[in-house]
Amino acid sequence: MKPSDRLAELSLTLPEVTAPIGSYVPAIRTGSLILTSGQLPIRDGTLTHAGKVPTDVSIEDAAEGSAIAALNAVAAAAQVAGGIDAIKRVIKLAVFVNSEPDFTAQPQVANGASELLFKIFDDAGRHARAAVGVAALPLGAAIELELTVEV
Repeated sequence: MKPSDRLAELSLTLPEVTAPIGSYVPAIRTGSLILTSGQLPIRDGTLTHAGKVPTDVSIEDAAEGSAIAALNAVAAAAQVAGGIDAIKRVIKLAVFVNSEPDFTAQPQVANGASELLFKIFDDAGRHARAAVGVAALPLGAAIELELTVEV
C-alpha cells in the first residue's frame, strides 16, 4: 500500500507547508535525501501546543503535538519530493521537547511522531531517532522536530 493510501485510510491529509519564520526553507534535497527544517505543532496556522512539558503540556498532549509536527514535516518533505509516494523511507527523526529541567520522558513525547510515521510508511517508517530536552523553542512551542527521508 502506498503512503498516500495509508493517509487516506487514516483520514489524514497533508497540511499546507507552513511558511518559514526566518531565513530558511522548509525542506531541502541533497542527492537522495530530503532534510526538513524544524517543524512545530502548527495546525491551520495556529500553534497547537505551547509551553513546558510536563508543567504546561502533559506528556500525552505533547505526544499528540509531536504527531502534528511530524505530519507537517512529512508535508514539507513531500513538497520537495514531488509527492508523498516519492518518499522511499524515513531515515531519522530528531525531536526537541521544551522541558522542565528535571523532565526525562522526552522519548514518550517523541513516540507520537514515531508512531504516526510507522502508520503512514509502514516498515519504511522505522527510523533512527533522537529525543532531546531543551530550555526553549521558537514561539514557545512545546515540540519541534526535524525529519530526514530518502527518495
